[in-house]
Amino acid sequence: MNPDDLQIRVRLPRSGFELSADLRLPGRGISVLFGPSGSGKTSLLRCVAGLERARAARVVVGGEVWQDDDAGCWLPTHRRPLGYVFQEASLFDHLDVLGNLQYGQRRVRSSRARATLEAAVELLGIGHLLQRRPGHLSGGERQRVAMARALATEPRVLLLDEPLAALDPARRQDVLPWLERLRDELSLPMLYVTHSVDELARLADHLVVLEQGQVKASGPAADLMTAIDPPVFDGERAASLLRGEVIERDVPWHLMRVAIPGGTLWMRDAGTAVGTAVRIRVLARDVSLTLSEPEGTSIQNHLPCTLGEVADDAHPSQCLVQLRCGPSLLLARVTRRALQQLGLQTGDAVWAQVKSVALVA
Repeated sequence: MNPDDLQIRVRLPRSGFELSADLRLPGRGISVLFGPSGSGKTSLLRCVAGLERARAARVVVGGEVWQDDDAGCWLPTHRRPLGYVFQEASLFDHLDVLGNLQYGQRRVRSSRARATLEAAVELLGIGHLLQRRPGHLSGGERQRVAMARALATEPRVLLLDEPLAALDPARRQDVLPWLERLRDELSLPMLYVTHSVDELARLADHLVVLEQGQVKASGPAADLMTAIDPPVFDGERAASLLRGEVIERDVPWHLMRVAIPGGTLWMRDAGTAVGTAVRIRVLARDVSLTLSEPEGTSIQNHLPCTLGEVADDAHPSQCLVQLRCGPSLLLARVTRRALQQLGLQTGDAVWAQVKSVALVA
C-alpha cells in the first residue's frame, strides 16, 4: 500500500442505520463519496474531520494517525491538518475576501503561509476579488473563495461536502473547471461528497458508493461505472467512463474525433484542441448492438466489440450488456427480447453503435 494513501475504518450509529466503512483511498486526486441522501456520506466525512467520534475507528492520512481506538489515539479537529468546504461558503460578511482568507490562516504556523495563500489565490483565479465583500460575490465566487481559504491552511486532505449543491446549474458549470484544476495540479487527496452522477463522471478518480451506511463498492471510477456483477448503476444512470484524446476536428460539420483505446468516436465539437486529453461518458441507453458492421445508418460511431457478461437492469424487460472494445469497456442497455432474437452469447463478436457521446472533462 502506498504510504500516502488514506486509511479510513469507522463505525458510527445513525438514526435508522449504522455507518460502517473500511476504506483505502488514493493519496492523490478526488475520491467521490456517492449515494442518495441519508446514505452516510457526510457522516463519513465528519468522522475523518474529527467532528464525529466513530467507534472501533482508525483514520490515517499521509502516514499520520489521526484516530486509532486500538492504540488509544485521538486528535481533535483543530489538530488535524485538513481543509473543509461546506455546501454554504460561510464567509464573514464584515471582512473582504482577503480578510476571510487571512482569518482562515490563523492556526497556520508556517514560514510558507504567505506563499501558500498566494498560490491558492492564483490556483482558483480569485485575485481580482480580494477587496470585495462576500455580499458582492456570486455563489460560484463564494465557493471558490471557500476552497482557497481551505487550501491556505496547508491541509493534508481536502474535504468537500456537496460544495455545488447550493448553486444553480450555470454557477455549477462555473466552478467545476476550478475543481478539475485542483484535482490535476495538487498532490493532495480530496474526499468529495455528492449525489450527482454528472459531478461524479466529471471529477472522480476513485469512487465509493454508499447505501444505508454500507460501502456498496469502492474502486477506480471508470472500472466501477462499467461493473456488471452486480452493476453499480442501472437504468438511466448506467454509463461508461472513458479517457481519450482529441485527434481530429471537422470544423465545417462542428464535430471532433476522439481516440480511445480500441477505436475512435465522433462527437460534438467543444472547441477542444487536437492532442488534448479528455474524459467522455457514454450512456448505456445510447449503445445498440448489431451482428455486422452497420451500413446506411445515421449513427456515426461503430465499434467492433466482444460480448461480455449480461446483468439485470432496473426494468425486467431490459438488461445491461458489458462490451469489450479492445481494452475499453462499454455498457449497452437492450431488451432481453432483442438479445435472444440476435442469439447472442458471451464471447460473440458484435458491433456497437454509439448514438451519443458526452464530453465531461
